[in-house]
Amino acid sequence: MTTSGDTQVFEAGDVVLGSGVVFPSMRLAYKTYGQLNARKDNVIVYPTSFSAQHVDTEWLIQRDGILDPERYFVIIPNLFGNGLSSSPSNADVTPFPAISYHDSVAVQRRLLVEQFGISKIALVYGWSMGGMQAYHWAACHPDMVERAAIVCGSARCSPYNHVFLEGVKAALTTDPNFRDGRFVAKPTAGLRAMGRVYAGWAMSHAYYRDEVWREAGFNSLEDYLTRSWDVAFARRDANDLLAQIGIWQRGEISQCLEFGGDMDRALSAITAHVLLMPGQTDRYFDVRDNEDEIGRLTNARSAELHPIPSIHGHRAGNPVNNPVDRDFIKAEISALLQR
Repeated sequence: MTTSGDTQVFEAGDVVLGSGVVFPSMRLAYKTYGQLNARKDNVIVYPTSFSAQHVDTEWLIQRDGILDPERYFVIIPNLFGNGLSSSPSNADVTPFPAISYHDSVAVQRRLLVEQFGISKIALVYGWSMGGMQAYHWAACHPDMVERAAIVCGSARCSPYNHVFLEGVKAALTTDPNFRDGRFVAKPTAGLRAMGRVYAGWAMSHAYYRDEVWREAGFNSLEDYLTRSWDVAFARRDANDLLAQIGIWQRGEISQCLEFGGDMDRALSAITAHVLLMPGQTDRYFDVRDNEDEIGRLTNARSAELHPIPSIHGHRAGNPVNNPVDRDFIKAEISALLQR
């Protein structure tokens, strides 16, 4: 383990990925909050979402918040490709290997077991790509996971979701700085185009119709797009973004040796208490996907589907400045932790 500022790094060594490729000197960056109790049973794993680093999502961890560090030992593992864990921007690996959620969760499990001696997880909580990781945790390590909260996530990247990401990739890679499969300089125009594509998918029809963006202080639609979305991804390395898009598109809990592509088998492997919490107006992860999954969670101790009644689209699951959706999620997670 190494430490840099408030970030710790688990040195995983040379890791054989599910594809058979060896990733040399793989590094998992993480941060912890709260104290691990003597029984080591107050653990919450909170994986990061697309392009996010732990500092972007730790707002959710606060006293009497959705995840309370006064009661729980919370670990945020940074997803590979986010610029802190092994990523194209910081790893001397060319070409950068195709990493899967299975690979990511396998290293996260090693962190918990080898670094902390943890064998039980009270809750795996994740939004978006974090929710997909939570699903993988529950399916691949049912002996460890007692509860899983999948917020605006699903067991696989649906074809519709895949097409959305193709649009994002196309906008980004149209930039002239994309050459021979990678970016040779910062693609300013491509990052702006990517933000504009994202804006159309991230929020709902009603959000734009009712001009909800005015509540955040924007004076026009163009002002909202310019100040909120044109710069949304400018702080990230574009090659890192492509790597994470690949992880997202490859996401499916059954695509591993254990389940052999059998989704029913993968879903039935889950024994945790499961809370599926899609956004009612989310266009990335449609409510209907979770509706299809819940009936197949045949061995889960409990499985509940509680959509977030919000017009904030995908962002309903990450309500930093949205107290109504935040209170809904907090109540649901509080109830889940009591089961």
